[in-house]
Amino acid sequence: MDERIPDYLAQRLISAYGDIVAEDIAAGYVRKPSTLRANTLKTTAAQVAAALAEAGIAAERVPWYGDAFILPGAQEKALPAPLYDGGLIYLQSLSAMLPALLMELKPGSSVLDMCAAPGGKTTQIAALSGGQVSLTACERDAARAERLRFNLERQGVRQVSVMQTDARQLDDFFRFDEILLDAPCTGSGTLVLEGEPPRRMTPAWVDKTVRAQKALLKKAMTLLRPGGTLVYATCSILPEENQDVVATALAAGMELVPAPEALAAALPTLPAPEGMICVRPTALTEGFFAAKMRKKR
Repeated sequence: MDERIPDYLAQRLISAYGDIVAEDIAAGYVRKPSTLRANTLKTTAAQVAAALAEAGIAAERVPWYGDAFILPGAQEKALPAPLYDGGLIYLQSLSAMLPALLMELKPGSSVLDMCAAPGGKTTQIAALSGGQVSLTACERDAARAERLRFNLERQGVRQVSVMQTDARQLDDFFRFDEILLDAPCTGSGTLVLEGEPPRRMTPAWVDKTVRAQKALLKKAMTLLRPGGTLVYATCSILPEENQDVVATALAAGMELVPAPEALAAALPTLPAPEGMICVRPTALTEGFFAAKMRKKR
């Protein structure tokens, strides 16, 4: 195991996945190429592809998401200003695009993004729904909430209410048809070993993070209407932050909605309970987890 990986994380990876898979994970802790998606509220993927080609920027399409692009050799500063500044695209890691793709986003439904800043998933929800859902986006930090508002405005998202608050403090009066909880986590799926100091990782910090995740998930279940769906996601690959947290919701009466088999098969994955997706860190993808649940009527 690479000595730059914090000792406790290395131990947890080996315990969860075994020595061989843990080494594969460590090999994926590298910088990724720039990736983006077309903002279909303002343009189309075909138009973005044409603009990139005209600017001389090589771009690869993503088989499992038609609006997404990989830029093998280009940096953000090389992107054409009309695309970037005009909000026609959104720079986002491929793995982070996964949770919104699991949502149902029926026209007219009310949707809550519980931990929304800087807005990647919120704006993706708006684009995937064609702006036909009513969005509420929560962010407790003032500076991050302002960044969220900026990105929503630039991407042309209109039917959205930004609430500068901890989602755990939302009034239980609220009810939503769909909820995305991209929970704060240890970021164990997103390490980059070269050129960065080791990220701290201790049992106490992991335990504190898991407690916050469970509290947010409990709140999400309260705010969700019967029959509504909830997507729980993290950028961690530790089971205690992922399937173990989801297990508390299933034990409380939520039902697992299996992820589409074709989508799971198209991604590099780690072992996870059936119906859940845990993306493996690779040269292209960050480590990421997502599971969809439904509240019983």
